[in-house]
Amino acid sequence: MTPDHAPVTRASATLKRTPHPTSSSVAAILAHGFLGSPEWSKTELVNAGAHVLGARRRWLGPLATQILQVYPRPPVDAPRELAAAILLCEPFAEAVAKAVHQRKPIRVANFVLRPAQARENRQPRVPRLDTLTSLATILELTSGELEWFADPQHWNRRADRKLQHYRYEWRQREGRLPRLLEIPAPRLRTIQRTVLRELLYPIELHGAAHGFVPGRSAATGAAQHTGQDVVVNLDLVTFFAKVPAGRVFGMLRQAGFTESVAHRLTGICTHAVPPRVLSLMPPGGDLNERFALRQALSRPHLPQGAPTSPMVANLSLRRLDSRLSGLADKFDARYTRYADDLAFSGGKELGRRTNAFIRTATSIVEAEGHEANRLKTRVRPASVRQLVTSVVVNKHTNVTRSDFDRLKAILHNCLSYGPESQNRGAHADFRGYLLGHISWVAALNPDRGAKLLQEFHRIQW
Repeated sequence: MTPDHAPVTRASATLKRTPHPTSSSVAAILAHGFLGSPEWSKTELVNAGAHVLGARRRWLGPLATQILQVYPRPPVDAPRELAAAILLCEPFAEAVAKAVHQRKPIRVANFVLRPAQARENRQPRVPRLDTLTSLATILELTSGELEWFADPQHWNRRADRKLQHYRYEWRQREGRLPRLLEIPAPRLRTIQRTVLRELLYPIELHGAAHGFVPGRSAATGAAQHTGQDVVVNLDLVTFFAKVPAGRVFGMLRQAGFTESVAHRLTGICTHAVPPRVLSLMPPGGDLNERFALRQALSRPHLPQGAPTSPMVANLSLRRLDSRLSGLADKFDARYTRYADDLAFSGGKELGRRTNAFIRTATSIVEAEGHEANRLKTRVRPASVRQLVTSVVVNKHTNVTRSDFDRLKAILHNCLSYGPESQNRGAHADFRGYLLGHISWVAALNPDRGAKLLQEFHRIQW
């Protein structure tokens, strides 16, 4: 039988059929065509669209006009965003509707593929990564390994337990909501540390953030609130789990990373907990709190246990920090944040309108997707001991009296009965453990720290 008279089968008919791209596919192809035009102008965009479609359609002119109104400059780092904008433009929607009505789908004649490019106005210290290849290179991964660890389709959540990137530990807390530790596997943890060092540290932070920031600490944050008439403390509920992947992606895009690079980095820094782990949640907390925690953990979020999570949380809360700083300025007050601990302090204006201030601050926290723990809200006037991240701030930074007395007693007993008698926690390096505590006291109160250090040097090790 000659090829001209070959039998027509269902498979051959399918292969012979001209494919009809969906509207989203046409929009994506047009977006790449527009970005590949030599000049970002109406004439060139129409020419680029005509090249993609193989004909100069009437609706290309109005479409180009609307795109130029939305994007005065070409979004070279966001082809997917441009495709979504094309889908929403009225000329394109009308053209698709007309094609469906006439049963004459919009066909694509030519494909133009233009690699995304990072914006020129990105933060100066952030490395320029235009493509996934450049991201894989800086992380010392192959393209396949990058896809495996970023897991853009969330397959790892349903993978065999031996293949999963995280192991899990539930921590039960008496009378409180349990906490889930999501501990990354060694290879992923190494990759996350590289991301933290090379890509996250260069991004500018808000000045109010003091937790997990090089050069800042609980002591530097508390020092901002010394000698004030009133100190207000707020606490955020389920801090890391309430930072969704969408907010992480938006933060990375604002930092200047292209869509594809920001998407893979978001996958490396976030995680969705498997159902089998959620089913093992121990008792604790009321039903509403448990439901909210289960919902947050089942979606991609910042895992508590990943080295990138504290820094990503700080960067993702930049707008919250800006809004709360602005609120504090209106009350002539100061604001700092150490992880999920929010601290405000001020003079008579803040003391006179404390309730209104707390209501406004709480509404801002809720508007940013978080929740304030009302049971941990504290208002402390100067007549009582004022604490910020467990640091006394009434006149100057200081350690609490109970902590100082406890450490002093341990040093005295080490001198009297030997250090082995006081190592009740079985610390491998008990000497370094004590030196760390003394250093913390010295950072808050140098005089007290010097006295404790003098006592420490008398111990026979």
